[in-house]
Amino acid sequence: MAITSSAKKAARSSAKKRVFNLRRKNTLIDTTKAFTKAIAAKDVSGAEKLVSATYAAIDKAAKRGVIKSNTADRKKARIAAALKRVKA
Repeated sequence: MAITSSAKKAARSSAKKRVFNLRRKNTLIDTTKAFTKAIAAKDVSGAEKLVSATYAAIDKAAKRGVIKSNTADRKKARIAAALKRVKA
């Protein structure tokens, strides 16, 4: 348990940030899963609609430090490759 006032404030701040980070991470996971399901079902039009939402979720997570930038780049590359495979 935090003793000093600054440590108490840091704990409150950390708790607030945790909520936002969890929300961002859950959005990232949900959009990625939806895209993956569309790819598995070979739903090209549905997958194309989900690409921008998935990219946005990945970029937001990377921007705030929920995931690292190289991880974000790798995820986006794999999404693009998966969409390309389904289109072909």
